[in-house]
Amino acid sequence: MLPPEAGDNVWVEVLSAVDRTWAELVDYQERLERQNHELEDLRSFLGSILASVSDALIVASRAGEVLETSASVDALTGQPPGAWAGRALLQMFEPAARAQIESAMADATNRRTTVTVEVALIGPDGPAPLELSISPRRDERERIIGYVLTGRPLGELRQAYSQLESSHEALITAQAQLVRNEKLASLGRLLAGVAHELNNPISFVYANAHALERYAGKFETYFAAVQQGASRDELIKLRDEMKLDREVTNLRTAIEGARDGAERVRDIVEDLRRLSAEGSGEMVDFDLVSVAQVASDWVRRGSKTLVDVSFEGESELIVRGRPGHIQQVVMNLIQNASDALEDMGGAQIRITARRAGARGELCVADNGPGVSEAVAATIFDPFFTTKAVGKGTGLGLSISYKIVEEHRGRLRLENESPLGGASFCFDLPLGASGQESAPLDWIVPRHTAQPGAEPLPDHLPNPGKEDP
Repeated sequence: MLPPEAGDNVWVEVLSAVDRTWAELVDYQERLERQNHELEDLRSFLGSILASVSDALIVASRAGEVLETSASVDALTGQPPGAWAGRALLQMFEPAARAQIESAMADATNRRTTVTVEVALIGPDGPAPLELSISPRRDERERIIGYVLTGRPLGELRQAYSQLESSHEALITAQAQLVRNEKLASLGRLLAGVAHELNNPISFVYANAHALERYAGKFETYFAAVQQGASRDELIKLRDEMKLDREVTNLRTAIEGARDGAERVRDIVEDLRRLSAEGSGEMVDFDLVSVAQVASDWVRRGSKTLVDVSFEGESELIVRGRPGHIQQVVMNLIQNASDALEDMGGAQIRITARRAGARGELCVADNGPGVSEAVAATIFDPFFTTKAVGKGTGLGLSISYKIVEEHRGRLRLENESPLGGASFCFDLPLGASGQESAPLDWIVPRHTAQPGAEPLPDHLPNPGKEDP
């Protein structure tokens, strides 16, 4: 028999054990209630997702039994909520699609990735086609325990693709229209200069045509006298009176002058045709220096500013691209430089062609006021311009940037200009025939004439003048 003190200790230990057990039971109950609450929240959350998702969503077991479906699936199949739970997955689809789904599920299992197929659910009004993605569902040990199937009605997808394609076509059309508008704006600035350039050679042709008509009249008079049987002395006298010996020389000179004028008109028209061409053909090898010289000539013809334009660097630089588009880029850079130099004395533009590894580079620099950091940050943005209203579209540099980018190059504003103003450079891939050429040791000055002044380069003689 235990002493009274030992019995009391036993009862204390028993009561302590009961208290600990009760506390553990209470704690366990609280954990169960929290977990149950979390499960209810999770079920409510999943239920709201299944009820709200617009795409078809099906959760299936590894054996192909439907576990959950979204409300959109019930709507597509015309079944009440929960009707598909516990049923075979394949029963939801058209018979012709079941083999395809089985194959896709096996493929998703073997590859452990998502497989996409086009199948059709059995709908109340006929097949409901879907683009169905089948993804394997894994447990915490990465074992595949089922599948998640998500699908979007093909009608909506095709409509979305159609809208996307229409938007893309509209974007391409808008881009082409912007390019044409900018080109027309450039042409508008050049019309006065073009008219002046055409007027000179046409005047030569017109004046020489009158001279030829006069010479023809004199020769007709002389030959008529020959046919009428005039004596030798009479013919010599008539020849001296009409100065036929000199007129024969003038006749050839007039023909040469008329031909030179016609060729000059032909060259101007050919330049204009190249300038206004779409330039959307195949990429070709072309001389970037030659294109820059043509662009400089066109800007010179229409500019209101007297500018010294010089070329430095490579005498020939063969690159690959669309010459019509690149000519528009160079024209825009030169025109912008010319506009920045308006009303400035000693205005200069320097065009430098050089090689940079496997690329050809062209820089247009001026000695104008330059570009501030604030303006440089947005200078290539569409519709950004520092010009007065009506004097610029704000699209030139933006379109030029896009054109160079499409040629796998980059148009950039240089931080330092050799002339102290702004300097824009772009690079293009060298052409297949872009061999090393001797750099220019010379600088070709090209002067831009002021309005009303005769053009300095490319003078044509006027051979229609009768008296020596």
